[in-house]
Amino acid sequence: MKRVAAIDCGTNSIRLLVADGSPVGLSDVHREMRIVRLGEGVDETGRLSPAAIERTRLALVDYAECIRSLGAAEVRMVATSASRDAANADEFRAVVQRVLGVEPEVITGLAEAELSFLGAVASLPGAADPLLVADIGGGSTELVLGSVRATSLRSSIVPHSMLTQPVAAKVTAAHSMDVGCVRLTERRLRDDPPTEAQVQAALADLQAALQAAAADVPVRQAAAFVGVAGTVTTIAALALDLPAYDSDAIHGSVIDYQQVAEVTDRLLGMRRTERAALPVMHPGRVDVIGGGALVLRAVMEFVGAREVVASEHDILDGIALSLLTR
Repeated sequence: MKRVAAIDCGTNSIRLLVADGSPVGLSDVHREMRIVRLGEGVDETGRLSPAAIERTRLALVDYAECIRSLGAAEVRMVATSASRDAANADEFRAVVQRVLGVEPEVITGLAEAELSFLGAVASLPGAADPLLVADIGGGSTELVLGSVRATSLRSSIVPHSMLTQPVAAKVTAAHSMDVGCVRLTERRLRDDPPTEAQVQAALADLQAALQAAAADVPVRQAAAFVGVAGTVTTIAALALDLPAYDSDAIHGSVIDYQQVAEVTDRLLGMRRTERAALPVMHPGRVDVIGGGALVLRAVMEFVGAREVVASEHDILDGIALSLLTR
């Protein structure tokens, strides 16, 4: 048994997973997420703001104490879209090194896609081949096509608190698009609620990004479609009409395209106060969930997916699994 700690620092949130690993996979010890909006304004300025770096530093101070108290033997922190794009990423890495004692890995979009696929398929060991995974983040969206064992998707969901080591998981194609819930909202969806013209401009951006992705990933070959990260799980919670956010109910749920379209239209027509009042809504997603929903709907339309399987496991779990093979 090996206790490991994984940190995923994205454009919108920073998340921690401490888990016990063995040859058969991972078992959660502690999971935590905080919305720090590290990538706030990066699309416009090209730099991480001092306020955003400070919010992230404060979260890392607490994460470092948690990791020490739980006795994790190895720590890996991955920083994705915002840190990749920022001109002052070195400043951010120095802050992380001082607080956490390890340097964050500012990975490429391709590496991000591969880790997301690894985390997602580990909780779906019987998924149908080929499997398309969409990881909708704050600054980017990864589309990853790969293979796992081909049996029944619905009968093979691993409980949220457990994660198995994937068997013969293989990425065959991947593409990272520079569109995510934060980037799309800041760039296009500026009114509350956004105007129809703003929504159409956002859709034009998405169509251009998806056309570019299709040159790298044969998305319409997928036999099953899985969505990961907070945008997808929040939309699933809304489609299921849950009275509160429930990871166990969300993980492995199957949401059809019509449900996704209805939730998207509903969110884009709401004011901020209405979105904030939804019982499943995390406060840090209130401002950007409409943009995220638009990404998911556009992806489903483009790839011809009739339904999406929502997974609570994603790049964070992939980072933790990667520590078992070091």
